[in-house]
Amino acid sequence: DRAIKLGEQFGRELDPSWVPLRDTIATDVLKNGWNDEVQSFTTAYDGDDLDAASLFVGLSGLIDPADERFQSTVTAIEAELRSGSTVYRYHRDDGLPGDEGGFHLCAAWMIEAYLLTGRRTEAEELFGQIVAAAGPTGLLPEEYDPVAERSLGNHPQAYSHLGLIRCAQLLSE
Repeated sequence: DRAIKLGEQFGRELDPSWVPLRDTIATDVLKNGWNDEVQSFTTAYDGDDLDAASLFVGLSGLIDPADERFQSTVTAIEAELRSGSTVYRYHRDDGLPGDEGGFHLCAAWMIEAYLLTGRRTEAEELFGQIVAAAGPTGLLPEEYDPVAERSLGNHPQAYSHLGLIRCAQLLSE
């Protein structure tokens, strides 16, 4: 989908198989990615694990943000993966030792999802919490531990800042 949009924007010739392939993938994700029991799009088909990346069904335009499935996905991810000023990518065992923190980039995705679902107050509050979590230099790390209230991971992290800048732009509109 993004390659098609970029190609169209810059007048590039598109591979004729891309549009039908995109449409096939979209149909498949919408049919098989939704879990009625969890009331959310999930990490994998036939699974019940949540992943903050599932927010992209609405952030990417795959479904309309007003769609009840997106609204419900935002609520489910918020309930399961948000902790204070951060949002965990997921909680499943990924083979790495130790407990990691939530990702500032995932929190930025949540802010955008809040805005798309008409929850501006929550978006503004979470944005303020991310800004407050910045270190004394004003820079953000990759991750944040909301219990110990400390930075984790790579510092500074470009993705954290890109997410924050995007949210600042969206909130200023």
